[in-house]
Amino acid sequence: MLDVFSRYVVGLMVAHRESATLAERFIRETCVRQGIGRDHLTIHADRGPAMTSKPVALLLADLGVTKTHARPHVSNDNPFSEAQFKTLKYRPAFPDRFGSIQDARASCHAFFPWYNTEHRPSGLGLLTPHDVHYGLAAQRVAARAIVLAAAYAVHPERFPGGLPQPPARPTEVWINPPRPWVRSRESSKTPAIPTCPRGRLRLACRRSSRGRDTRGGQGEADASGCEAHEGEGRSRPSCLPQVADERSLPSSPARGALGDRVSGSAGVTGARPPPR
Repeated sequence: MLDVFSRYVVGLMVAHRESATLAERFIRETCVRQGIGRDHLTIHADRGPAMTSKPVALLLADLGVTKTHARPHVSNDNPFSEAQFKTLKYRPAFPDRFGSIQDARASCHAFFPWYNTEHRPSGLGLLTPHDVHYGLAAQRVAARAIVLAAAYAVHPERFPGGLPQPPARPTEVWINPPRPWVRSRESSKTPAIPTCPRGRLRLACRRSSRGRDTRGGQGEADASGCEAHEGEGRSRPSCLPQVADERSLPSSPARGALGDRVSGSAGVTGARPPPR
């Protein structure tokens, strides 16, 4: 069992198989050992049969522990447990296979004390899980700041960025962070786009790099009297269409009742009958 905030392994059990009885005993013993009070703990587990069993659910209800489960069909929903597993399996002393369950237990009892007291994850600001879990992080950071200040006073040329600071430690940790704040409708409204009253289309005025409409064709319009650019003292801007009015478009011989298209292979207009 891993504390998500400090990465401290608070409980350990190696068994032949997973069962609801073992999970119940493991959780109860770990909560008693850590002194967990009611309504102070949330356990996030996978959706295995042991953790979703009724005995475990009743135990957590008796202990006042809130339970959450991984999302369906997501095997790596807890990145902190995945990182701990990778650290365990990438250790040089980790064998290809264990000879017996006693061998596996001996290996874990040697690894996890090192993980809690000597391993320094970058996500913790290079602090050990033991220091963060037992409230020694501020003391360690203050001691580091004194050492860095002394080194800077002796050799400031080695620190071109100024006085060095210890790595920041996390202030909060989430497995599934809440969704970001959604802006209200009033704040998300876009300002009104100025329109050109003299164009046949509903236009949004914008100057192109060459002083004319970069799209050409129906985008050309006389914008000399456009209020959006009146009084700027520049050359006549071009107006690019934004929302076209279907009634203002010129008729085309290739347009039928439903906006027929010209066949690309034969080059013949295929007029379809109007809808009934």
